[in-house]
Amino acid sequence: MNVANTQIQMRKGLLEFCILHIISRGEVYTSDLIDELTQAQMIVVEGTLYPLLNRLKSAELVAYRWVESEAGPPRKYYSITEEGKKFLATLSETWNALVNSTLQITSKN
Repeated sequence: MNVANTQIQMRKGLLEFCILHIISRGEVYTSDLIDELTQAQMIVVEGTLYPLLNRLKSAELVAYRWVESEAGPPRKYYSITEEGKKFLATLSETWNALVNSTLQITSKN
């Protein structure tokens, strides 16, 4: 079994949660999302991020607006919707329960 593949799958499972959390702090541009995820070692590429953002938009969890740029094409800024906030709250509860369960199991010798 390849440990790198398992690590990638673990990160992918948390990516939606992390993206919603970042967007919940305020409007965000895609490159800012990529930068924060990369700094946190969540390692994401545009080919992964854009389809996920489109799914979140289709599910009405996030919205976006176009902002004209003085240095290039318009930019798409994402924000969380009310439905997205509820969804994120549920994911946060699930995350906390998973962390507690994992710690309970992994802290035993």
